[in-house]
Amino acid sequence: MSITTRALSLGAFGLLAATTSALATECIAPANPGGGWDFTCRQIANILYETKQIDAPMVVTNMAGAGGGVAYTYVVTDRNDDADLIVAASSATTTRLAQNAFAGATADQVRFLGAIGGDPGVIVVAKDSPFQSLNDMVEAIKADPGSVAFAGGSAVGGFDHMKPLQVMKAAGFDDITKIKYIGVDGGADAITQTVGGFTQAMTGDMSEIVGFIKSGDVRALAVLTEERVPGFEDIPTAKEQGFDVIAVNWRGLYVPKNISDEQFNAWAEKLKVVAESEQWQKSMADNGLAPFTKIGGDFQSWVDGVIADTVTMSKEIGVIQ
Repeated sequence: MSITTRALSLGAFGLLAATTSALATECIAPANPGGGWDFTCRQIANILYETKQIDAPMVVTNMAGAGGGVAYTYVVTDRNDDADLIVAASSATTTRLAQNAFAGATADQVRFLGAIGGDPGVIVVAKDSPFQSLNDMVEAIKADPGSVAFAGGSAVGGFDHMKPLQVMKAAGFDDITKIKYIGVDGGADAITQTVGGFTQAMTGDMSEIVGFIKSGDVRALAVLTEERVPGFEDIPTAKEQGFDVIAVNWRGLYVPKNISDEQFNAWAEKLKVVAESEQWQKSMADNGLAPFTKIGGDFQSWVDGVIADTVTMSKEIGVIQ
C-alpha cells in the first residue's frame, strides 16, 4: 500500500499496527492528527467499539494531502468495494468536490453515509493578537487587505477559506480576491501557523480549537452560528457583531461506492447507535459540537443538494467560473 502520510492507532488504545489485516474495520482521516477529520474518526471508532457495534478496535489511518484529495482518490481507486472501510468527511469535502478540487473526482464516486454533529465555524487569533473583536479585524482588512493572512485546514477556495470571505462580503467588502489565505493539512497545522505568528488569524471549526482555547494559546473572535455555543458562551457570534454569516461544518462519513445496499445500511445502523450514545452526546458537549444528524439515503440526497448550492455560491464569490 502506497500512502503519502500514514499514522495508525487502534481507537482509544493507541496501539500501532503496520497493516489493517489483523482488524476488520478501518477509518481514514484525510489529514494529519489533531484536526477535525482526525477527531471524527477517533471518536466514532472508539464509540463503535465501546457500544459493541464492531468486534475489535478500529484502525484509524491518517492520510493527509491535497485537502482530502489523496484519501478520496485512494478510496475510489484502490478500496472502492471495501465494506470494512469508512472515511471521515465534512462540509469541506463537499465544498472541494463542488469546486473540482480533487482533479476531476466527483461526489458520485463514493456514498455519503451520514453526519452526526455540526461543528460551528470560528475565526481565531493568537492570545497576543491586537484584534479584540471581529470588527477590529474587519476594519484592518478594509484598510489594508494584505495585512491579515488567514490559515485554514482546507485548500484555497475550500470551506475554511469561504468563512472569512463570507464575513468580509457581509461587511460590504467586495474585492475578496485581495484577502490572504494559506491552506494547510488540518486545523492543528492552521493553529500552529497562527500561534507561531506566520498568519494573523485561523479560520476553522470549534472542535479544532477547544484544547487551544482551554490552554489560552488562542482567542476566538467569533463563532459562525445563529446562537452562542453551549459551553462556550463567552465567544460571541459573528451575527451579534453585525456580520450575518452562518457556517457550520457537519461531521460525518462516506464509504466506498461499490459496497452493497445491505452493507451501506448496516453501517448506517451502526452510525445511528453512535449518534444516540451517551458517549457521543458527551463528546459533542466537550468539543463544542451542535446536534446535526442525517444518516443513510436522506443524507445522500441532502449532500447532493448542498453540492449544487455550493457550485452556485462559489461562482458568485468568484472561486470558480
